[in-house]
Amino acid sequence: MTFEELLTILVCPACRSRVTLQRQTWLVCDNPACRRKYPVRDGIPIMLVEEGDRYVDVPVEALEPLGPAPE
Repeated sequence: MTFEELLTILVCPACRSRVTLQRQTWLVCDNPACRRKYPVRDGIPIMLVEEGDRYVDVPVEALEPLGPAPE
């Protein structure tokens, strides 16, 4: 399964909304009330609610790419 295929089935673990890849290495919840962002490290999405909570107040534009983009 490619990363693009994985994106079609991933949802935010907190609210079950769709996530989209932003800034090459971040999965961002599409629900504006949720606002969680999940890092992708070494090609692995870190989809833990606690991890997403850390970035709720960080604007997408301020997220730094974490390394190589997932393949």
